[in-house]
Amino acid sequence: MHYSSAISAFLLALNALAGSIPDVSPALQNILNQAHQGPLYTYPTVLTQGVVPKSIHSHNDYWRDVPFYSAISLGAVSVEADVWLYNGTLYIGHEQGALTSARTFESLYINPIVDTLHRQNPNSSFLTSSTHNGVFDTDGTQTLYLFVDVKTDGATTWPYVVRALEPLRSGGWLSTVNTSNQFTTGAVTVIGTGNTPLAQVQPVTPRYYFYDGPIPTLNSTFSNITSLVSPIASTDFLANFGPVLGTSLNSTQLALLRAQVVAAHSKGIKLRYWDQPAWPISTRNGIWRQLVSEGVDIINADDLEGAAGFSDESNYW
Repeated sequence: MHYSSAISAFLLALNALAGSIPDVSPALQNILNQAHQGPLYTYPTVLTQGVVPKSIHSHNDYWRDVPFYSAISLGAVSVEADVWLYNGTLYIGHEQGALTSARTFESLYINPIVDTLHRQNPNSSFLTSSTHNGVFDTDGTQTLYLFVDVKTDGATTWPYVVRALEPLRSGGWLSTVNTSNQFTTGAVTVIGTGNTPLAQVQPVTPRYYFYDGPIPTLNSTFSNITSLVSPIASTDFLANFGPVLGTSLNSTQLALLRAQVVAAHSKGIKLRYWDQPAWPISTRNGIWRQLVSEGVDIINADDLEGAAGFSDESNYW
C-alpha cells in the first residue's frame, strides 16, 4: 500500500472509531485531520513513496488508462512504447487505427519520465552536488527500462527515436556505454525492439541506447551480441516453447528454458519472454512462478495488478 493510501486509511479508521476509543482525543484527531494542509508532513519525493520496484515489464504499456504512471504506481521496472513515424513525429499505439495526434512518444513517455525524475531529485540547500536518482523513491538506483518498439521502417525511424531521447540524454538520466566499452547505469535504460536496426546500435560509441537481443540465437546467429549491446534479450514465449498443458513447462520445454537462461546469463544478459499464457489464471501464475524460479529476470505482464500480487486472481502467485 502506498504511503498516502495508508495515511488515508488510518485517518478513516480513526474517524470511525474515535467515539469508542478514549485515547483518541479531539485535539489529536484535529491534528491528524489538518496534518496534510501544510508542507510539514509532505515528503519531498512523495510521488513514488512506498512503491516497491518489481521485476515486471508493462507489456503494451500504452494500452493502460494512464501509460507509464500506471506501471510505476505498481512498481513495474520496465515499460514498452510502440512508436510510428509520420511526418517527423513519433506516435504511440498498437496499430495505425489507434494513433491520435495527442498520443506521441514525447507526450506519453519522454515528458512524464523527465517530470518524474525531476520530482525524485528535488533541489535542496543540503545537497553538495546534484542527484540522479531513478523513478522509485524506495530504490533510487533502480533503472527504468524503456523499450521502444519501432513499428515503421527501422532505418528511417530510429534516428527520430534518438532525437526524441535528447531531454533524457542532456539531463544525464540515461544508461550509457563509453568509447572504452564501460557501461554506466542511469535512471533510464532505453532498449530498441521491433524494427530497431542493430546496425544503428551495435557499432555506435559512445551510446545511450541498446538493442533487444533475440534469446534463441544468442549462441548462434547473434553470438557477437554482448550485454553492452543487449542488457536484456527477449523472445515470443509461445513460438519458443509451444503450448503449455497444465500449470508448468514439460521436461523438454524446461530443458530449453534452462539452456537459454545459461546462454544469456553467461553473457550478462537478462531475459524476458513475451506472449506467455494469460489464461487459465492457474497456468499463467504457474508459468510466472516457474520462470522466476528458473532465473528469468523480467516477467512480461499484461495484467500488472496480477503480476504485482494486488489482484484477487493472482493469489500472490
